[in-house]
Amino acid sequence: MYATKTKRLLDLLFACILLILCLPVILCTMFVSAIAQRTFKVIFIQTRIGYGNRPFKIIKLRTMSNEKDGDGHLLSDEDRTPPFGTFLRRTSLDELPQLINVIKGDMSLIGPRPFTPADCARYGTPEQMTVRHSIRPGLTGLAQIHGRNAIDFEHRIRYDLFYVHHVSFGLDCGIFFHTANVVLE
Repeated sequence: MYATKTKRLLDLLFACILLILCLPVILCTMFVSAIAQRTFKVIFIQTRIGYGNRPFKIIKLRTMSNEKDGDGHLLSDEDRTPPFGTFLRRTSLDELPQLINVIKGDMSLIGPRPFTPADCARYGTPEQMTVRHSIRPGLTGLAQIHGRNAIDFEHRIRYDLFYVHHVSFGLDCGIFFHTANVVLE
């Protein structure tokens, strides 16, 4: 019952509260980002795969520019990421607009991070992806508290599948509080 009904109600309640509390931070971050990146295009929208293998548009704050070389190819990620973008990623402030995705029902607060369609095709088996997408993706999950981007996709998928098979209120609380520790470090 928790995974189907209660979790969604808690997601709505806490996402609304967090969005209201974080709105000044989001707006201030957007303003500073516009100045730092010299553009008003501070929102980044990307297709990700969610619940039931359905695509949705994830909302993030832009952390990289679209700068290209003389041949029209995008520069490397590190060349396109200004210091403020690095700060946003390190502090996870670029993820705050995803609270809107939680309210819309595209995401949950806790669950496997949503992959891009290319990542779904590249990592894991179709069976693993079906299981992984049998619940809503989350803002944070087991993989994020056990290494975030420092772990490979094989380990991410293992953590994600463990979570899907063991989702509970207690596990969600543990991940939520551990995430707060990781972000505040």
